[in-house]
This record gives sequence, structure tokens and C-alpha cells, in this order.
Amino acid sequence: MKKFLLVFLGLYAISTIGQTEKLNLMPWPQEVIVGEGKFTIASNFTISVNNNNSERISIAATKFLRRLSGRTGVFIENGFPVIASEAKNTALEISYDGIGKLGINQDESYQLNVSATKITLHAATDIGVVYGLETLLQLLNNSATSFYFSEAKINDFPRFTWRGLMMDVARHFQPIGVIKRNLDAMASVKMNVFHWHLTDDQGFRIESKTYPKLHELGSDGLYYTQEQIKDVVKYASDRGIRVVPEVDVPGHATAILTAFPEIASKDTVYTIERNSGIFHPTLDPTNEKTYEILGALFGEMATLFPDKYVHIGGDENEGKHWDENAHIQQFKQKHNLKTNHDLQTFFNIRLEEILAKHGKLVMGWEEIMTDKMPTTALIHSWKGVNEGVELGQSLITAAKRGYNTVLSNGFYIDLMQPVSEHYLVDPLPKNNNLTAEERARILGGEATMWSELVTPLNIDSRLWPRTAAIAERFWSDASVNNVENMYKRLDYVSFRLEELGVDHIRNRDVILRNITNNQPTESLEVLTKLCEPIKIYSRNAGGVEYQTYSPFTLFADACTVDAADSFAFKKVVDNYVENQSAPNLNALTSFFDSWILNYKMFNALHKNPILSSISPIYTNLNAISVSFNEALEQGKVNKEQLQKIEGLLKTLETPVVDVELAVLNDFQKLYAFLVQNNKTIIAPKTNSLKQ
Repeated sequence: MKKFLLVFLGLYAISTIGQTEKLNLMPWPQEVIVGEGKFTIASNFTISVNNNNSERISIAATKFLRRLSGRTGVFIENGFPVIASEAKNTALEISYDGIGKLGINQDESYQLNVSATKITLHAATDIGVVYGLETLLQLLNNSATSFYFSEAKINDFPRFTWRGLMMDVARHFQPIGVIKRNLDAMASVKMNVFHWHLTDDQGFRIESKTYPKLHELGSDGLYYTQEQIKDVVKYASDRGIRVVPEVDVPGHATAILTAFPEIASKDTVYTIERNSGIFHPTLDPTNEKTYEILGALFGEMATLFPDKYVHIGGDENEGKHWDENAHIQQFKQKHNLKTNHDLQTFFNIRLEEILAKHGKLVMGWEEIMTDKMPTTALIHSWKGVNEGVELGQSLITAAKRGYNTVLSNGFYIDLMQPVSEHYLVDPLPKNNNLTAEERARILGGEATMWSELVTPLNIDSRLWPRTAAIAERFWSDASVNNVENMYKRLDYVSFRLEELGVDHIRNRDVILRNITNNQPTESLEVLTKLCEPIKIYSRNAGGVEYQTYSPFTLFADACTVDAADSFAFKKVVDNYVENQSAPNLNALTSFFDSWILNYKMFNALHKNPILSSISPIYTNLNAISVSFNEALEQGKVNKEQLQKIEGLLKTLETPVVDVELAVLNDFQKLYAFLVQNNKTIIAPKTNSLKQ
């Protein structure tokens, strides 16, 4: 084993450069050497394992064979792994040293060697084997006559030990099937922490047998039974994924107080919140019954969730109801608690003591970090420049103070930002002044999917494939940061996620068929490739436009970030601005021709109110396409044409039905070019769609 590692270390420079066009690996391995050979897939493909002690490997290897057979169409004769001592000349030989434990700083490394005649996969633990099998599947390629694994030697291990995805199921409940398919997707890109945000103002999603009113009154009947929770925990564990539950307190507590108003800080009637935002209902930290109920709840959770950590939330408590409560103010004075932050620290320490009795440690959003909070707590950093905090500052502060910490700032995928913005965020900033010991406390990061605007129908399209790029940031070396290469590999990963049951692609068409009442959807499909949902929480501004029961089957829900055609259009605009050749002109105007044609198809649809609300987007897109075409075809641009285009650009700046045109910047770039070159610009194009 040592010799193997030394060989790879000597070729490290080659491996980092080797993000070749041949491979679509994601996350990119730490060390990879590509050969010219091919291991051809045949019906006698078999897998052997050095022992049968790991259920993880049995599940992963069996699923590997199903996926391999499904991709290749090869009728594999032996559909299950066999013990090495009982087999000869197996195609894939798996060996490992022991059963992995789910926790921080565990050995997740693996070594994969694919030659023309044999594949070997070795790992220190069975968790590493699971990861190695995913990488091997990504090496699958084909010619016209065969499917094969590309020859490669890979030595791989994660950069960060905490590679998480937080899913909020409180605001919009996500059924077990949604959870499981996303766990499969996480495993495919080597993520290892599922942070399950189970309670908030809009819902309490855990069955409590001690205090059943919590789920009976706080969930609208949408909650996970304890048996379902155990099932999810095992399903995740089989894929090398830890499950960290979150009960968000003392704020975000409306659903809890719906069941137990007697532990509220304000005496009033509570009902489940239907809107989004930050609300005032808060637990009373001076009431012993608060700790009695939470103590019993956390006791139940300790039996359901084996992970070391329980997330207690702790964020966004403004303390308004504390300020209005005379008893709470007296309590603060008696205990020399000068601020509400001090009072919340008092509350957090009580919870830390309760959890410690059950062998658990506290994890919480960065608001829990104070001078009195024990350094056994894990600090979850989420604040950014909008709150006046420099990116990663709380993360650095936590590490310096002795806390383990993970980063979510920069990985809020519900913000609907381009994946490139998330991809270039590093949990361990380059310009840091941390010691080696302090750097080790930065465990990694979590992507966060808050569910104000997601349902089981559209959640996958908000998570994937972008989360795969974030997973690469958590796993791969910091030098793997080429955005163009990332997008190229992400296209491949996106397509392959479908075999795991992820609905991020197919559910677009479900929404479009609903919008059109099952009329042809081609024209709307074209429009979804140009439009993106508006960003940074500008949809549902103030949290009052949409309620938890509002429709999320609208055009904005069919659109995704990184609209597919926007990349291609940007490239042809850039090419044309740089070189006004006939081929570049034709490439550019073919887009305009297509949009004009699809606008006609859209107009042919029998309209309904939803389609009518979309019409302004297409009308303006068609108008500017016609204007650009006219200007480009005639070879000159006059003042009236420029003024018309300028007016249309201003109109297009305003979002319609909660979407914005992803190609607007490229329109503006092309317009600026026409302004600068308003004389003869090019000979008329040829081979247009209109011809």
C-alpha cells in the first residue's frame, strides 16, 4: 500500500492538470492517472469481495451491477457480489480493511486501478469502497461496438470530513421517497452528512410518543413516524451518510407552541405559520416545563438518531416576546443576564446539558457562539455580507476560539444563484492566519435547501445538479476550480442522476404539461432554457406572496438556474463581437430565428390565464429577436432600430412571472457592439431558418 501511494504522490502534478476531455469525474479525485487501455463490459462481469462482513458493500455492489447493466444493456449473468474465496478470475476485486464508523475524521480513502484485464478497488473501510464504486461508474465509456471502463489509476480521499446537505422539511414536507432519492444522489457525489431540518414555524415533523400533541397539532398530519425515521437513518448509513437532526429553538417555534402554548414567552393563541420569514413566537427559557418537554423530546431523538450531534438551530431570535414579558425581564436581572443573547446562551447551555445526558453534542447556527458556550459545540456558519459579516468570518472566529465549525455561507442553493458562485467559495479561505490546529477545526461545509418555495415536485431541480459541484468543492483539492470544466462535467453528472430516481429534469415537463393543459410544450421548453427564477429571495418578497399551500406549478417552477441555452448564446455573441464572419453571424441569428419560430408556436396554443401571464416574456423576446435580425441582415443599423432595441432591453430588465431572461447581458453586449459599429457590419447571412 505504501508503494502505491508513493507512486501517485510522484505524479500529483499530472493528476491535477489531467481534467481531460476524456473523463467526467465529479468530484474530481485527488490523484488520477489516465491510460489508453479499456476494460470491456461483458455478460460474465463479476464482483468479488474479500469478506462478506459489510452490508454496505453488499448493497452498493448489487446496485452497481444494476446500474451498469441498465446503462449498457448487457445481460450480466451474476447480479450479486461473491466472496473472493469462492470465485476465480473476477472482473472487479474489492478489498477493504474494516467496517467504517460514521463520524468526523474517519478514513474514507480508496484506491482504484482499472486495466484492460482487471479492476481492483481497495479501501481502508467499506465506506471508501462505496465511494470507489461511484467513481468506477463515472469511468464508463463506449464505442460503437462496446461499453468499457477507461484505464485509470486513482488514489482518492476527501479534503474535508464534513460534506453535507441540509434539507428543510418543515416549511414544505418532503415524503420519504424524496428523502431517499436525494440520499442516493448525495452518495453518488460522495456527500456524507444529511442535515434534516425537522421543525420550524410551519411544521413539526417528528412523531413524539411522549408528547404526541407536538406532531398531532403541529404538522397538519404531515410528519415522519419513528419507524420511518429509523428507516431513513439506516438507508443513509448504508450509503455512508450520517443523519444530523435539527430541532430549531428557541425561535422558529410556532409549530411547537401550537401544541404547548404554556411554554411560550407570550400568552396568546398559536397556530401553524403559513407564510415565510422571521416570526416572533419564542420558547420561554425561564419556564422549567420548556426543558421538561425538550428533555423528553431529545431523549426520544437520541434513540432515533445515532449521530453524535443534534442541531438545536438557535438562529434569528430577535427576542421581541422576551422584551415584552415582565417575568422574563425579572429573570434576566436576577441571573445577571444583560442581553437577550445572554439569555439565549443560558438556554443553550441548559440544552447542552440535556443532550450530554444522552451522549450527544450540540450543533447550532453561529448565534449560539458566545464566551460561555462550551467548545464541544459545533458552530454552523451561515451569515454573510448582507448581515455585515465578511464571508467566512464567523467560521474563522469559531476555529480560533476552539470550536469545530462548518460553513454554509456561500452554499445557500435556494438563493437561485449560478452554480459558479457556489463553486468558487472555499470553506477554508486561502488568506487565513490560522494555525494548523485551528485549520483542522474547519470540518467542511453544507449546502442548504430551505423549502419556502420548494415542494416534492420541484425540489430536485433546485438541488441538482448544482449540489454536485458543491460536493466537489468539499471533496476535491482546492486547485480544482476551473469553472468551464466544472460545467462540462456537471452536464454528464446531471444526466446520470436520473438513474437514481432524481426528478430534476423530467419534472420540468410535468409542470409544463400542467401549464398548457397537455398541449404541445416545445415552445415553453425553449423558453425555460432562456429564463431563470429571480434570485436572492426576491421571489416571495417579504414572505407573504406565497403561503405553504400556494401553487408551485408555475412557469418559474419549471425554470432553473444556469439556463441551458444561455451558455451557448453567450458564446456565439462573444464569437461574433470578436469576429464578424459569416459563420459567426449565422450561428448568432439562428438563435433569433429559433425564438421567432417558437413564439409563433406559443401563440398557436389555446391560452389560459397562466399562459397569458407568460406572454409578455415571449412577446418581448420575439420583438428583440426580430429587431436584431433586421439590423444584422441588412448590414447597417439606423438610429430608429437602435432606439427600438434600447427600449426593448429596458423592458426585458423587469422580471415577469418571477423569472428573468438569462441572456439579457448578452443582448446588451450585442447592442453595445451595434452602437459602436453602426455602419456596415457584415454581409447578409445565409442558411437561416427563415430561408
